[in-house]
Amino acid sequence: MMKFTKITASVGPKSDTRAVLTKMVRAGVNLFRINFSHDTGDVQGKKIDTIRTVAHELKTPIAVIVDLQGPKHRIGNFATEEKYKLTVGQRFVFDSDETPGDNTRVCLPHPDVIASMRPGDRILLNDGKIEMRVDRTEPTKIIATVVRGNEIWSRRGFNLPDTFVDGSVLTDKDMADLEYAITKNPDYVAVSFVQSADDIAYVRDFITARTAHKIKIIAKIERPHAVHDIDNIVAISDGIMIARGDLAVEMPFEQVPAISRHIIRVCRQMNKPVIMATQMLASMVESEFPTRAEISDVANAAYLRADSCMTSEETTIGVNPTHTVETMSRILSYADMDTIANPYDWSRIDNIPENNWSRSVASMAHLNNASAIVVFDRDGIATTQISCRRPDMPIVAVCNDETVANQLNLSRGVFPIYDTEIFGRRDTDAAVKTLKIKMGAIVIVDDGTISLREL
Repeated sequence: MMKFTKITASVGPKSDTRAVLTKMVRAGVNLFRINFSHDTGDVQGKKIDTIRTVAHELKTPIAVIVDLQGPKHRIGNFATEEKYKLTVGQRFVFDSDETPGDNTRVCLPHPDVIASMRPGDRILLNDGKIEMRVDRTEPTKIIATVVRGNEIWSRRGFNLPDTFVDGSVLTDKDMADLEYAITKNPDYVAVSFVQSADDIAYVRDFITARTAHKIKIIAKIERPHAVHDIDNIVAISDGIMIARGDLAVEMPFEQVPAISRHIIRVCRQMNKPVIMATQMLASMVESEFPTRAEISDVANAAYLRADSCMTSEETTIGVNPTHTVETMSRILSYADMDTIANPYDWSRIDNIPENNWSRSVASMAHLNNASAIVVFDRDGIATTQISCRRPDMPIVAVCNDETVANQLNLSRGVFPIYDTEIFGRRDTDAAVKTLKIKMGAIVIVDDGTISLREL
């Protein structure tokens, strides 16, 4: 059974060996995510090297996503490692004083945050389990009231759902990590805690000033400000990751499914791939079997026509990363085929002029009951546009650039081939044979020319 929805797998201690990575690719992984929130650059660089080795050994394109930590905010330390009691309604102060905290105050080592906060803004700590509301601010402190939560302790992360934080989307750590990552020629860089399209423009300038390698940028949507600016962010990015973890903390969790659906629609309209992320098979961190809800969550991503589903802890510290990938692959394959067998009319979201050409290709393939669409693609643009129309047959993308082939692994229904000889000969027969596609009508796209032939 063919899988159209791609799998993005995070790499960690349980999955960073050559043997396990090989098994994961064979089980269905199309992209590997390297989380730069953990480990040093040289450690992460070795993972990238191993992935490249596996891809060459298996003779298959595999994309590498470098995921930057971003401005993840944490409070400072308390006097002891114990948990300090909080009372709803009490006053609590966040300040720039590095003295260890107690149950009335703690250091907030982010001057940009203190400067950006306004009365009425919420501070959510420990994944939203603690909520405080700002009463007033001073140049070096924030005075807040406890709304929810009964204990607090050192180094808790916090979210600011109401606050636009002035400052760079790249921290000093991110800049150092990105400087190193660029030397490894990743296929994608994922930018965390994006607030506006300007953040993506800044990162693009940072990258292009340092390399001519065609690194694409994925915007992670996890803040309300990004949701509100989603059209501009999608337009300037090369792809989107719906990071539902922080998004469900910073926004009402009941809104996240609808927001996700809207983002997928916008991405398809603008011809950009989209990844659904966070806790898709979370129970498989410790269990060999997913919950029924998780099975439905993964399948629903396919029904919504997302390009890829992502694993996080399931494949970094989980009991069996390969089995997790096999499980996700089985769910997606069945859902993909069900979607094709019982199509929904998606045409109403595609009626913008920029998509007329790619809609024509998909329509020709559909009307002629084509077995495949074969695209000879130099830069990936044509293939991505066709993929975003979600045709019901595989798209074989023949590339003469390895990076382009890797990057196309993110697009739904695309089966990229990096082969300069097949590309040079425009050998449709050889391209189709790589996937063992049944004989029949084939739609061919070559430098803007569309043709139909029988095999």
